[in-house]
Amino acid sequence: MKAGDKLRLSTLRMLVAAIKQKEIDTRTELSDDEAISIIEKQVQQRLESAEQYKAAGRDELFEKESQEAEILNTYLPEKMSEEEVAEMIEKIMSEIGEVTMQEMGNVMALLKNQAGSKIDMKLASQIVRDKIANQGN
Repeated sequence: MKAGDKLRLSTLRMLVAAIKQKEIDTRTELSDDEAISIIEKQVQQRLESAEQYKAAGRDELFEKESQEAEILNTYLPEKMSEEEVAEMIEKIMSEIGEVTMQEMGNVMALLKNQAGSKIDMKLASQIVRDKIANQGN
């Protein structure tokens, strides 16, 4: 507030409101992982809106949404690198043994439990699919 950064202020107020709304809806206090999940959803919404604004030629709104996404990203923990994710997947798959596409959900659940919000699940999903496809080779 003192810095006069109105965009940051409005973005953080919106985030606090979203977190409080979730707490009211669930009637519980959110854990750190749940709060991070809300921040990730807010970032994703901003990026999707920015893409739509860009496609519509609304550059000022595109810029605003992009800046809001950047502000929210600063409050997220750093994600694991692709190599770290691949290592963790390799370890889990070696513990389980032969993994089929039907068992992919088990691998993903274990990954989510071990890494929490530090892992990009979209990237992890692709790596697991590749490893399952290459198991027979």
